[in-house]
Amino acid sequence: MPESQYRPTDLTLLGDEHVRAYQDSGGEVGYVWNGVPTLLLTVTGRRSGRPLTRPLIFGRDHDDYLVVASYGGAPHHPSWYLNLAADPNATIQVQSEHKPVIARTASVTEKPRLWKIMTDVWPNYDVYQSRTARDIPLVILSPV
Repeated sequence: MPESQYRPTDLTLLGDEHVRAYQDSGGEVGYVWNGVPTLLLTVTGRRSGRPLTRPLIFGRDHDDYLVVASYGGAPHHPSWYLNLAADPNATIQVQSEHKPVIARTASVTEKPRLWKIMTDVWPNYDVYQSRTARDIPLVILSPV
């Protein structure tokens, strides 16, 4: 998708505010963000050892949940991805349901099929990839 087809987002619910609203409402507020589904991913901070929670757009591939470490096309990976690289054990909240998951980055052979799933959910991922030289990771979260 060319930059000219980028879909601007409504930024009224972001970051910690999004997390709080989602948690407080059992996902009734914040599950759908800009017309797409989101989950809350809780990882362990690689330096702090504390739990850190981020709202992320997600897709599904059978039982697995898919998320993209795009950071809007920034030149570096988001901290949640670096934390998963250090410890792949995490939890997700999807609406009111909490699940432990194990994370892994999609392989080179898996990624094209899974990327299509995610760009069908959020076409801006193609624009984000065009904004950076880094290969944006696609993460598979498998329930355990």
